[in-house]
Amino acid sequence: MRDNDSIQAPDLSRRGFLQGTLLGTLSLAVGANGVIGVIGLAHADDDAPKKYGADSMPGGTVSDPLVFVSIGADGTVTIVAHRAEMGTGVRTSLPMVVADEMEANWDRVKVVQAEANETRYGNQNVDGSRSVRHFLMPMRRVGAAARQMLEAAAAARWAVPVGEVRAQRHEVVHLPTGRRLPYGELAADAAKQPVPAEGTLKLKTPDQFRYIGKDRVRMVDLEAIGKGQATYGMDVRLPNMVYAVVARPPVVGGKARAVRAEKALAVPGVLKVVEIPPFSGAPAFQPLGGVAVVARNTWAAMQGRAALEIDWDDGPNAGYDSAAYRRTLEVAARKPGKVVRNEGDAPAAWNNSAEAERYAAEYYVPHLAHASMEPPVATVRVSGKSAEVWTSIQNPVAAQTAVAKRLKLEPKDVRVNVLLLGGGFGRKSKPDFVDEAAIVAQAMPRTPVKLVWTREDDIHHDYLHTVSVERIEAVVGKDGRPQTWLHRSAAPTIGSLFTQGAKGQQLFESGMSAINMPYRIPNVRVETAEVEAHARIGWFRSVANIPHAFAAQCFIAELAHRAGKDHKQFALDLIGPARKIDPRTMADTWNYTESPERYPYDTGRLRDVIEAAARGARWGRKLPRGHGLGLAFCYSFMSYTATVVEVAVNDKGEVQVVAVDMAMDCGPQINPERIRAQMEGGAIMGLSLALTSEISFEKGRVKQSNFHDYEVLRHHASPRVIRTHLVNGSHDTPPGGVGEPPVPPVAPALCNAIFAATGKRIRSLPVRTVA
Repeated sequence: MRDNDSIQAPDLSRRGFLQGTLLGTLSLAVGANGVIGVIGLAHADDDAPKKYGADSMPGGTVSDPLVFVSIGADGTVTIVAHRAEMGTGVRTSLPMVVADEMEANWDRVKVVQAEANETRYGNQNVDGSRSVRHFLMPMRRVGAAARQMLEAAAAARWAVPVGEVRAQRHEVVHLPTGRRLPYGELAADAAKQPVPAEGTLKLKTPDQFRYIGKDRVRMVDLEAIGKGQATYGMDVRLPNMVYAVVARPPVVGGKARAVRAEKALAVPGVLKVVEIPPFSGAPAFQPLGGVAVVARNTWAAMQGRAALEIDWDDGPNAGYDSAAYRRTLEVAARKPGKVVRNEGDAPAAWNNSAEAERYAAEYYVPHLAHASMEPPVATVRVSGKSAEVWTSIQNPVAAQTAVAKRLKLEPKDVRVNVLLLGGGFGRKSKPDFVDEAAIVAQAMPRTPVKLVWTREDDIHHDYLHTVSVERIEAVVGKDGRPQTWLHRSAAPTIGSLFTQGAKGQQLFESGMSAINMPYRIPNVRVETAEVEAHARIGWFRSVANIPHAFAAQCFIAELAHRAGKDHKQFALDLIGPARKIDPRTMADTWNYTESPERYPYDTGRLRDVIEAAARGARWGRKLPRGHGLGLAFCYSFMSYTATVVEVAVNDKGEVQVVAVDMAMDCGPQINPERIRAQMEGGAIMGLSLALTSEISFEKGRVKQSNFHDYEVLRHHASPRVIRTHLVNGSHDTPPGGVGEPPVPPVAPALCNAIFAATGKRIRSLPVRTVA
């Protein structure tokens, strides 16, 4: 990569943008509230529905500007991707929506990656499966506006009514005469046309779509990725670049008492040793601290780090032991906790029932590491009163903010070039590794510093998925149906990142498959235990849905077996007929910042995905000895998913996943190929978490170090077949998320299948073998 190879967005000035012209091109932007050509900015946040109301969020969006599209004189349509690509296909899916609405030919579309710029692009944080959910309608609007302005320009040039012209396949046609003008010839004239007002904007109908909902769109980065030509953070090469690795405290909250660097500095190629201060207060996105070794190449830096002599003070988490902590969580889950949902009186029903009518179970999910294929990496160059960053980051604005604060610069003086991500899963929304690189680069003025995390660094120092004990208690009637549902969750909270000493899950965490329980049960209570965090707890693909759905979906299967009923039918009977539940009847707010009016809990859609997954797996068929089918389902990130897993368990207790059937209803299916790809990836990741993955602690230290002991699913253990079933797809339904929803049902479906095959219940992950 050359020094000037960084990807950047078109430099659209405020004045030039508002005039709609830039060097003879048509250039447009649109806010998510549908207003085209206005740079009024309101950022997405957890209070968006309260602040802006449902009417300001068409298509389930929040008020996040800005989306840019331009047409050059040569007919090239340039679309700015303002969110990072980490395998979800967002650099294809959103631009193709614009291209479809404006009748552009995909082979004439150029996609450029936006740098970090919150003023220009609004929220750029790729998390929460929000990208299509929040930007489908803005992208459609800006595309439709461009199409109508091109049509108006052609009509004016021909002096004909605009109703006689139509944009078709990158040109405008005069229908009565067949005359044609290509987009490039019309771009300058179109830029002089007024931007269509909201009431005059004409969106396509679904039957007119050329790309939306189709499988024939070429993925923007596919060829470059396939040829090894794509640029990830690890690929950055700049003139005079040096390399750095960091020796970090082995225990979170620890620090170096004394550092002896003489041997490290004597290693050939080592240039400098830079101390990184420990974080203070809550961890947030601060570096852990430690000592960086800078060298002419990564190998020399690693050898220098190995030669450092550091006396560590392990700090307040020195005694953290995950086995002992599990017992702490189990005790907490058996006691009353903070109530986050309460209907009827579940505790009283439990205490007053006969012993034979009670049923309870506890479920355990350990800490999990993100373990994305590309570990964290960032390159930073500090030059006087400015800095430039090249990195693979989910949250570029957070990286920009962190570097600006560290270097005492204005954010506008820190340029963050966003590169492709080799996986993220939530880890790369936390820019601690970029901040580390900035600290080292400050000590190496005008020299690009590439700071690399090894796989061991990544496993040892991750922002981990929370460890959890989930306890569910039910009083069961004579018909086998639960009369009470008491769910207690004991898990450290993500809130501990930002508030020192924060205990117990926050409402948004409880709202992930604990509060939002769809069954018709008269007495429902959900509680959380106030337990401390002893590690950095962070967002992880599907977040708290993983432990909550694991417990709830296994428990329903156990109740069905106890009642002597088919699991699928038992669950459907408990869900009841199709109805739309107002989320606010479950708790004050848990709907992940979305409008409760636009996104009710639709049990009809949930029923449909259950039926689709079961139909795909041929639920109820006779299976060979040692085989079993298991079902689980979940509503998360405004989408509905259901999974059926078929397993074969041999006489040694070894589990082989035979097949996975996954059904999803995410509303309108913008890019079906990418949806299926994310479902398949979610199946593999979910199986990996269920079968092999675990982070454990001893004396405050992570015991695992690489893929030999923090295992991800190997090829031989992967299912022979993954079948995906897309349900609904109606454009009358607001869009849901896709990246995260496939994961939560996989582990409980697997464990339910193991029980069907062997009669043995699995309540603790990972499974590994069936004893």
